[in-house]
Amino acid sequence: MSLLAAAAAVRLNAYVPYSGFRVGVALRSVEGREFCGCNVENAAYPEGTCAEAGAIAAMIAAGDTRIAEVAVIADSLRPVPPCGGCRQKLAEFADGDVIVTLATMGGAALCITVAELLPGTFGADHMNQA
Repeated sequence: MSLLAAAAAVRLNAYVPYSGFRVGVALRSVEGREFCGCNVENAAYPEGTCAEAGAIAAMIAAGDTRIAEVAVIADSLRPVPPCGGCRQKLAEFADGDVIVTLATMGGAALCITVAELLPGTFGADHMNQA
């Protein structure tokens, strides 16, 4: 199954009783394994989690630590980019040249790199002042 197909499949499991806006993400680690996530809302709105965060957490829990490729899909008119927080999360575990495919259920797609999603990334090297 392609990453985009996996993202579309997991999107159906999203828990979105408040917004109704389902998002699915599939990523492939550098080890070649696939991990998926969907958005999970909460009545206390800031306590929900994004699909990207779920996929990354699944990857880390399985012992992989680097992302090789990402697919994000939602039922929208235009491809939906990750929120700011998820862009930072992706940048933590992916090199800048990693491709992120943003897609709609209608078939529109946009391929962009992690560096294009988040220019001026804040990273661990900013904290190493020695």
